[in-house]
Amino acid sequence: MMNRSIITYILGWVIRLEGFFMLLPALVALCYQEKAGWSYLLCSIICLILGWIVVRKKPANTIFYAREGFVTVALSWIILSIIGALPLVISQEIPSMTDALFEIISGFTTTGASILADVESLSHCNLLWRAFSHWIGGMGVLVFILAVLPLAGGQSMYIMKAESPGPSVGKLVPKLQKTAFFLYAVYFAMTLLLFIILIIARMPVFDALCTAFATAGTGGFGIKADSIASYSPMIQGIITLFMFLFGVNFNFYFFLFVRQLKDAFKMEEVRWYFILFASSALFIALNLTLTGNNHFIYNLHHAAFQVSTIMTTTGFATVDFNLWPSFSKGILVLLMFVGACAGSTGGGIKVSRFLIYFKAAKKELAHLIHPRSIKILRLDEKAIPHEVVRSANIFLVTYLAIFAGSILLISLDNFDLVTTFTAVAATLNNIGPGLELVGPAGNFAMFSTFSKYVLMFDMLAGRLEIFPMLLLFSPATWRKH
Repeated sequence: MMNRSIITYILGWVIRLEGFFMLLPALVALCYQEKAGWSYLLCSIICLILGWIVVRKKPANTIFYAREGFVTVALSWIILSIIGALPLVISQEIPSMTDALFEIISGFTTTGASILADVESLSHCNLLWRAFSHWIGGMGVLVFILAVLPLAGGQSMYIMKAESPGPSVGKLVPKLQKTAFFLYAVYFAMTLLLFIILIIARMPVFDALCTAFATAGTGGFGIKADSIASYSPMIQGIITLFMFLFGVNFNFYFFLFVRQLKDAFKMEEVRWYFILFASSALFIALNLTLTGNNHFIYNLHHAAFQVSTIMTTTGFATVDFNLWPSFSKGILVLLMFVGACAGSTGGGIKVSRFLIYFKAAKKELAHLIHPRSIKILRLDEKAIPHEVVRSANIFLVTYLAIFAGSILLISLDNFDLVTTFTAVAATLNNIGPGLELVGPAGNFAMFSTFSKYVLMFDMLAGRLEIFPMLLLFSPATWRKH
């Protein structure tokens, strides 16, 4: 039987936490004397009161299992998004609830797809809230709750599995709460470091704060119409580096922290992540140079930025890559699907899953040649459990089904195929910009209300690794058994 009381209790903490988070844009509005700040203060007070009412009595039974964990995560993100959209509507800067919901879901899921044609017309508090939503969603609000509250003992792993990206999730240290605390400590420290470096590089303080939030969460909401293009090459280079670093599996940083260098550098996923990044940037730079587009160093600078922003699914831009040659655009589209490392703030299918798929294909080919041979799949010199391989295969099949279904539904708007295809790819992989009408110079405003809700589902499904969202639509989830 589903433990509904603990689900309600955790949702109460999510609402309460969002109330605290909304105080930051309210404070920014006070600094800039903006009327829009009242919408955040009002929503914050309501969230804090409502959250306090729900959590004032802790349930007697705090144990839950996979079903409760996945349902809790899915409902938390939906509630987080609905409440997060309200200030945008109340302030009338995005008067449509559908558009406001699209914008904030894109924020929390770190997608970065926008319906805004003129982002610079927004108030400072709304600009900060968009960027801050990336930071909140990057590591996961429930991971943050786990870091500060022992909600359900060892069963909290079900929450982390549902919210953390990648084929498998494990504890870095014996206690899950300490694992969550370590993840957020690294996340916060790297964000602070980026913020300080951007200020040293002479980026305005407000710009640096928003950019640090958007980069750390690999979200990509810019505060300027041209994204990052108008900033200096030095600032662009700093952002390139930190986007790449936030796309690395956070286990790598843990091994470095505890000085287990051997374990850190034998991580195959991190090695291939670096190889894919370096080779893709080099090939694009060569392609741009050979087609007569500027000099190699200039091309390498922008190629590295775009590869980093697409591969980590951040979504910033320094140039309109929609104008690049087909070969370069083809590489970027392929990187949309690969994504970053598991256990990072990036989206996509993940490098580790592709490693599992290639290793499984290689094993199958070897078996066809030598039917009696026994070959064990290994990753980081460890045997890959059958459960992880099975889960990765099921994920891919489900992912492709949702991708194909979304393309068919979005095609009802009758836009060109490249726009439709890359719009779904950009939202399901939590990237942001696509090609053609949804390229870096475009936005998602032209889609119908129906299509926007399909894309919203894709953003949530992509961020939560698909299954938590699908479980909400399964009648068996809600049956009492």
